[in-house]
Amino acid sequence: MIPKNAPDEIYGELFEAVQTSHIFEDSKTFVDAIPKSNPATILRSYMDAHREAEFDLRSFVVSHFELPQVESDKFASDVNRPVRQHIELLWDVLTRVADTEHQYSSRISLPKSYIAPGGRFREIYYWDSYFTMLGLAEAGRFDAIEDMVENFAFLIDEIGFIPNGNRTYFCTRSQPPFFVSMVELLADVLQDQAIVRKYLPQLRREYEFWMRGADGLVEDGDSIARAVKVGDGFLNRYWDDSDKPRAESYAEDRNHAANSERDEGELYRDIRAACESGWDFSSRWLDDSASLESICTTMILPVDLNTILWRLENVLAETYTEIGDVQLGAEYAKRATVRKKLLLTMFFDEDKGFFTDLSLPALEPTGVLSLAAVYPLFFNIASPAQASGVATRIQDEFLASGGWLTTLQTSGQQWDIPNGWAPLQWIVFVGLRNYGWTDEANLGAKRWMENNLDVYRQTGKLLEKYDVEHIGALATGGEYIVQDGFGWTNAILLKFMNYFGVELPSEQGQVQS
Repeated sequence: MIPKNAPDEIYGELFEAVQTSHIFEDSKTFVDAIPKSNPATILRSYMDAHREAEFDLRSFVVSHFELPQVESDKFASDVNRPVRQHIELLWDVLTRVADTEHQYSSRISLPKSYIAPGGRFREIYYWDSYFTMLGLAEAGRFDAIEDMVENFAFLIDEIGFIPNGNRTYFCTRSQPPFFVSMVELLADVLQDQAIVRKYLPQLRREYEFWMRGADGLVEDGDSIARAVKVGDGFLNRYWDDSDKPRAESYAEDRNHAANSERDEGELYRDIRAACESGWDFSSRWLDDSASLESICTTMILPVDLNTILWRLENVLAETYTEIGDVQLGAEYAKRATVRKKLLLTMFFDEDKGFFTDLSLPALEPTGVLSLAAVYPLFFNIASPAQASGVATRIQDEFLASGGWLTTLQTSGQQWDIPNGWAPLQWIVFVGLRNYGWTDEANLGAKRWMENNLDVYRQTGKLLEKYDVEHIGALATGGEYIVQDGFGWTNAILLKFMNYFGVELPSEQGQVQS
């Protein structure tokens, strides 16, 4: 299956008219809509009719397209419903059955069922899914985990990588490469380590996607796409193969370009690369935290991305060695060793006692402190001294009344103060516990759990993100309103509730910190 053209390529002038006229509150609405007839026919009808005095663009779109629905809108929230029951009911609400192929839909059909995050996010999302799978494991829904891993393997086989989500307009970028962690999780829950060997071809192909062009890099600092030559090895950055406005945020991106004197293609690619990071948007990627137009994602080597890719290299090395391909195993082991050395030296800011991202071309710390620093602890490669430095700063500066802050910057972006996010709460919790900081890990997790439960008691909902500075307050920031559902929040809350033994009916009361 070759991905179909994205809506901005198919609909031309009609696409631009719809996305710049703001006839829908959410720019994602039109790109997810399904045409009721051949797009070429619809486009001809638009070209014939749009200059007429009585032409109404919204009426035209509604008559020619089936607009997407928010499935969770059909689910009635109930503040009196125990949260465990709420989560259990939502697994089915958020489940999408194996897609029926629609010739003109932007959705890429998947062979198995999957869990969508919720709200406006109607499709599968890459890195979200790993954290959602953690909750599926807690719920004993192992078949659902297996189906989702199969879907991601299918995408790698058919497209060559896992896109941001299964939409044609996402097929120029990926997301944090957690496929290796998904495969390891599936092997653990099924107690079958042969699972890793089963998906070895897809693991290798994903690695090749991230390293595309690396073998042609010679000089220190040379880069192509996602790969950067550094010393004796390679590091990676986030990227996007397109330098056009995002189809799903077309007007927003055009506005950013209008407010900037930068080269438009460079700006658009940096915005898109931040979407590949999953942290869209954050001061991590901004040269000036007050200006999204200063975004410079492609000039940053992220500590989290490179730690995940170290894990992928390590698993490839171990698995190829196990099956007897000693030469290939040794090659991946060498790459993992070099990357680990770079992570533990260049990415660790001795002055701050903290892991940070690196800026290009200088390969110096960006100075932005964020929870991405905990990835080397989560994957168990930090030294004890480094872990102690990170844990101390996390405890002193990032721990708020309702969980861990994402960064220490107030920028108005959703991956900054005051917001916290479920996947990062899990990364920090596990990372701290890996190095013996158990009390500190438990304290932050319990605060996050209570924050989730407090908002749930008010609204009957579990949300995409939370204000961790003000327990019970709704989070703000970002290009869209706060979404409910919500896959990774449900999953991590369930993990914490099970870990701390929060049982019915006491879950409706206060969690002791």
